[in-house]
Amino acid sequence: MKELSSAEIRQMFLDFFASKDHLVVPSKSLIPENDPSLLWINSGVATLKKYFDGSVVPPKPRLTNAQKAIRTNDIENVGKTARHHTLFEMMGNFSIGDYFKEDVIPWAWELLTSPDWYALDKEKLYVTIYPKDQESRRIWEEKTDLPDGHIYEVDDNFWDIGEGPSGPDSEVFYDRGEEYADLPADDPEMYPGGENERYMEIWNIVFSQFNHLPGLTDNSEYPELPHKNIDTGMGLERLVSVFQHARTNFDTDLFLPIIRATEPLTAGKVYDTTKDTEDNVSFKVIADHIRAVAFAIADGAKPSNEGRGYVIRRLLRRAVLHGQKLGIQENFLAKIVPAMVGTLDSFYPELKEKQGLIESIMTAEEKRFNKTLKAGLAMFDQFVAAAKEKGSKEIAGEDAFKLSDTYGFPVELTAEQAEEVGMTVDMAGFKKALQAQKDRARAARGKEHAMGVQNAALTDLTVDSTYVGWSKTAVAGAKIVAIIAHDDSGVAVNTNSAKAGNRAWLVFDQTPFYAEMGGQVADFGTVKDENGTIVAEVQDVQAGPNGQNIHEVTLAEDIQVGQTVDLAVDMERHHAVSLNHTATHLLDQALRNVIGGDIHQAGSLVEPEYLRFDFNHEGPVDQATLNRVQDEVNLQIQRNLTITWEEMSIEDAKKLGAVAVFDDKYGDTVRIVSIGDYNQEFDGGTHAKSTAELNLFKITGEAGVAAGIRRIEAKTALPALTDYQAEEQTLAKVAKHLKVPNLLSVSDRVADVTAELKDIKAQLESVQGQLAAVEAKELLQSVEDINGLSVVAAQVKVDNANGLRQMADAWRDKNASNVLILAAAIGQKVNLLVAANKEANQAGVKAGDLVKAIAPIVGGGGGGRPDMAQAGGKDASKIDEALKKAKTILAEG
Repeated sequence: MKELSSAEIRQMFLDFFASKDHLVVPSKSLIPENDPSLLWINSGVATLKKYFDGSVVPPKPRLTNAQKAIRTNDIENVGKTARHHTLFEMMGNFSIGDYFKEDVIPWAWELLTSPDWYALDKEKLYVTIYPKDQESRRIWEEKTDLPDGHIYEVDDNFWDIGEGPSGPDSEVFYDRGEEYADLPADDPEMYPGGENERYMEIWNIVFSQFNHLPGLTDNSEYPELPHKNIDTGMGLERLVSVFQHARTNFDTDLFLPIIRATEPLTAGKVYDTTKDTEDNVSFKVIADHIRAVAFAIADGAKPSNEGRGYVIRRLLRRAVLHGQKLGIQENFLAKIVPAMVGTLDSFYPELKEKQGLIESIMTAEEKRFNKTLKAGLAMFDQFVAAAKEKGSKEIAGEDAFKLSDTYGFPVELTAEQAEEVGMTVDMAGFKKALQAQKDRARAARGKEHAMGVQNAALTDLTVDSTYVGWSKTAVAGAKIVAIIAHDDSGVAVNTNSAKAGNRAWLVFDQTPFYAEMGGQVADFGTVKDENGTIVAEVQDVQAGPNGQNIHEVTLAEDIQVGQTVDLAVDMERHHAVSLNHTATHLLDQALRNVIGGDIHQAGSLVEPEYLRFDFNHEGPVDQATLNRVQDEVNLQIQRNLTITWEEMSIEDAKKLGAVAVFDDKYGDTVRIVSIGDYNQEFDGGTHAKSTAELNLFKITGEAGVAAGIRRIEAKTALPALTDYQAEEQTLAKVAKHLKVPNLLSVSDRVADVTAELKDIKAQLESVQGQLAAVEAKELLQSVEDINGLSVVAAQVKVDNANGLRQMADAWRDKNASNVLILAAAIGQKVNLLVAANKEANQAGVKAGDLVKAIAPIVGGGGGGRPDMAQAGGKDASKIDEALKKAKTILAEG
């Protein structure tokens, strides 16, 4: 067997398929683009879904990639098994309606066994097939020299994730040798494809040939796809372990440098490559998690309490906790980042480019967690005490989940801590709470944009259609070149005609209607016949997979292919959208100019009434900065800058310095929109002719929409003016109420009124204090003797919790008793206060314990110090019961 590094193995895979006329696709960001069905890119094919479901035609039908991916569904297994990872690389080759089984199987065998490529021992390779896929068996037997008896039929070899492309698959296994056999030779699972350690899956070749249509559950009923596809996946980490004779994936050049960099930071711990140890688990977790976190940060994700940020935070905290298990007492993650970057930066240069950012975020998060860790341990102690009070030796599952969810405690850590105090964790309850959270997250993401069903009516549409909307908003004499309607079974089909009253998709040889793209909504408008009669209303326009603009219409008249019609865009809507699109460019530039740094667009929406613009930024943008941004945009509007556009090669555009967003969307030729000398961007949308057309720009809101992503909403022209007028009218009403002569005086008058209210409040509090003192004086004379301690316990009337504290102060000043217990119904809530002096403390009375014991009676909780504690509740009818309970506790000692 060849001795190959991970970098050589990866490059050899890509070079092989490049030699077979495949386009090498760069590894895309881990953050899915326009795919809310995924939290992370989780496979090699995930970034190519739009090609497989036919919604977009690929730049080439043969593709290959090495794609980074993240999966965290079984994070607890990382470090405990030989091959579980959160971040991994999946190498794959893909055919979009091009080659199929007859080609891909011989190519797979050539790559695996040819002396020019991987040169693996043929005797150690086995394959599995789907029992009903005898065609694959024939090809393996006839077109490769796979040894006899090395093909196994497995019922699970059918790839199906729901509606959309599906099909049988063929998996390739490598025999690692008898020394890896973890089961007896006669065990039913000891075969390639079984659950064992000897035969390791290294490649899965999916023959995507069927369409899983809605309502079908039996794959034997799935119809054939209009275009058959190939989708393969080879895990780099697994293959590297084969070439480097590694016991586990972690004993390779992908992980060992990280592990070796961690060892000197520990309390003398060493990673053992010969056997599994408890320390090994921690070394593996750290190495795995730091890779995932580093890649995620480099791609723009940041730690937070939700979504992707939550995943990063959890991984970071697990790594820190495992560092502590190894005896690491300092912030250490950033110190091993260089070793991690060194294993991957030749193929992923973004890691080196973002290394400083990765290290700074890791350090800040590690410091934050070290503070949180103490609070988490304190909460753990509270859960232990609560369980013991109930006579239980089990920590509730919900409590364990709260420790995990709020403080980042892995449940195994909680279980370990519980074991140390002679307790266990309700794992069933924990899993139930965890599953509930997963269900909520899954429901929030929904299923939109999941891989859809191929639509042959669109994927096979080859008619020519030209968009002319950059210079025209009406076209006379356009020809209908395609009509797509739904047949009786609901399937979209090409047809030569369509009847009035129905909905249809139309394609014209030329069109002024803009298709929704780049955040800009579609044009609406009318389709008229030669007599000027409206035959259809255009209600949406989408870009088809082959580049045509597909017009969704409601038909008022019968139509047919070849018919000549006049097209007219709804100009009021079109103009309003164009103004707001221009405003997004101005806003984008103003944000970079005012805030600076690495500000870049993260999404946008351009509607007729408003626009919204998403950009990367940590924390809210303060009002003063928003005002500066707004002022700069309005300045450019006043400058009356001319807006022009031209097409050029992408290389020339980049030399020009034009700003690109999501540059993988662009072809060889791009359109550059210039706003005077102020802004140049790659863009395919419609715009005003000059900035003066916008008249006015107004920011109407700023908020966070995700970790590290802020959103600005704004308006232009008449909607912006209408907003200002509404605000002015509201301010005029305020001025009238305050009886000030003009709007400019409102602010000063509000300040005066606020100061007056502050004085009145102070006077009121003073009076309340005096009344409280009088009541306290009377109250403190009613002292009871309970178990040798003097006690004052009563319900009192106060307006707020401060009134209780004032009474406690008076009690302390007068040394009126050993224990004070006060309760008050304030509004709809109950406030409790317990105080105990030194004598009471010495006698074993702790204010915090006492208030904690009685608070549940009034439906609340609380705590505090031994000398002073407070609690809240919501059931005032139980105040007497709570006071009696307190006296009983004191009497029982």
